[in-house]
Amino acid sequence: MQANIRNFSIIAHIDHGKSTIADCLLQACGSIAQREITAQIMDTMDIEKERGITIKAQSARLTYKAKDSKEYIFNLIDTPGHVDFSYEVSRSLKSCEGVLLVVDASQGIQAQTIANVYIALENNLEIIPVINKIDLPAANPPKVIEEIEEILGLDCSHAVLVSAKTGEGIESLLEAITKRIPPPKIEDSKPLKALVYDSWFDNYLGALGLIRIMEGQIQKGDMVMTMSADKSYQVLGLEYPHPIHKSATQILKSGEIGILNLGLKSVTDIAVGDTITLSNNPTSEPIEGFMPAKPFVFAGIYPLDTNRFEDLRDALKKLKLNDCALQFEPESSIALGFGFRVGFLGLLHMEVVKERLEREFGLDLIASAPTVVYEVCLTDGNIIQVQNPSELPPEQRIASIKEPFVRASIITPSEFLGNVIVLLNNKRGIQENMEYLSQNRVLLTYSLPSNEIIMDFYDKLKSQTKGYASFDYEPIGYKEGNLIKLDVRVAGEIVDALSVIIDKSKSYERGKALVAQMKEIIPRQLFEVAIQASIGNKVIARETVKSMGKNVTAKCYGGDITRKRKLLEKQKEGKRRLKAIGKVEIPQEAFLAVLKID
Repeated sequence: MQANIRNFSIIAHIDHGKSTIADCLLQACGSIAQREITAQIMDTMDIEKERGITIKAQSARLTYKAKDSKEYIFNLIDTPGHVDFSYEVSRSLKSCEGVLLVVDASQGIQAQTIANVYIALENNLEIIPVINKIDLPAANPPKVIEEIEEILGLDCSHAVLVSAKTGEGIESLLEAITKRIPPPKIEDSKPLKALVYDSWFDNYLGALGLIRIMEGQIQKGDMVMTMSADKSYQVLGLEYPHPIHKSATQILKSGEIGILNLGLKSVTDIAVGDTITLSNNPTSEPIEGFMPAKPFVFAGIYPLDTNRFEDLRDALKKLKLNDCALQFEPESSIALGFGFRVGFLGLLHMEVVKERLEREFGLDLIASAPTVVYEVCLTDGNIIQVQNPSELPPEQRIASIKEPFVRASIITPSEFLGNVIVLLNNKRGIQENMEYLSQNRVLLTYSLPSNEIIMDFYDKLKSQTKGYASFDYEPIGYKEGNLIKLDVRVAGEIVDALSVIIDKSKSYERGKALVAQMKEIIPRQLFEVAIQASIGNKVIARETVKSMGKNVTAKCYGGDITRKRKLLEKQKEGKRRLKAIGKVEIPQEAFLAVLKID
């Protein structure tokens, strides 16, 4: 039976039709009834359906009777396509023998397509090119096939042309999977070695792990151990994965994929990337080559109601099991109270996590401006890492500041090349390579500072190219920069949540825009409020929120002018005293204003 197992993932750039093809495969294999069919069956979260993107990799076990009359078991993994979730792709491919490379017949190869293919090649997987959306009027399959062969060097003589919308070519795709993707190695006699490639928290069963059996076999009732923590647990249940109909099993053998229930209460006991083995007959070596995801962007997340700090802690712990890239630690802010410094893989990842925390756990949250990790070399020779601008030491103690850089790959139509180069230059980009993939498509390779792309770079790139450009990046280390800390003072006091680390050449422009934005947001008081942007003790930009006018002379309906002057002087003295002791309540929108500054 194991010889008829096919483990494969679907990889593609965002919006090339992965989830729709996955739906078609589920239907063609009779895995779901007609009444259960909905759009994006594999996407189980509401936020995925609303945004039309895959956030979590999902698995399903399907049964397919091929034309050779044999019955095959397909273990399908639908992966995300957005650059922020590429870690989901890497861990999914570790559990497969082959991949379906889906490329849009009208758009061709995009940046994330190239990145995902490289991950598949590193894992020595069989790649089946699938040209999707052939029913579109703008579809040009021969051109796309030529692109794949030229740019990626893949043999497309057996490429499968499909339309997931109409169902055309799905039967051919199923046959190609049976013939071209190799079966897993049968290693039942060896000691158990299983990879945990996904995990999540179930309110009734506790922490569950999705495992791929590399060697040996596992049965219900076995005592197993996690190799990283060296703790033993009893197997309480085993299931085959499916978005709707999970089915229990007593045993999982080598090459199979299943859900493992150990009855874990703690969300940290079953880590993604860990190796599971038998307690009484352990394997000698854990599974190698699995890289943990490293956060790329950091932001402070705080509850609006400060009494819900512990609720936020519990929510983050449960979400971390479902999302291993999430990292967090407690922090406090003078302006926002107690919260957590959270690490994300990108700005979309940050948006999704914040929205999931609010929806799934009923929290009202506010996020501070996202930042990256800086390396600060001190005058005494020590090197410290700084995530939050408020942690930056005094200027006289800093010898230099290094910022993280990424290597960005951008594919754009040649008509927008000028716009893209101007945008990259404005973001302090350094050109490394420019290559024409075809007559009207260009691949640009640039090194860019990370803090220049975490805010609005992706949005700007899409607007400059009418949505046609694609973007992918990889971290390449740290480089020294001319960086300074820009503070915002409201009524003379520094607001720590609004501080940013920025390139000195952009500090005046950024400071001016920031105080102008703050002036519109901070409500008028009974006294004048000065809003200043400063570098150290030097003020570089200022705006003033005018005081509210109260007509104190209204009761004077005649008489000498000195009566009016006396009242006005008394009001002036009161405002001066208020200015010295008055406190300004800063509304929550002010902290989001930092995100909107160009």
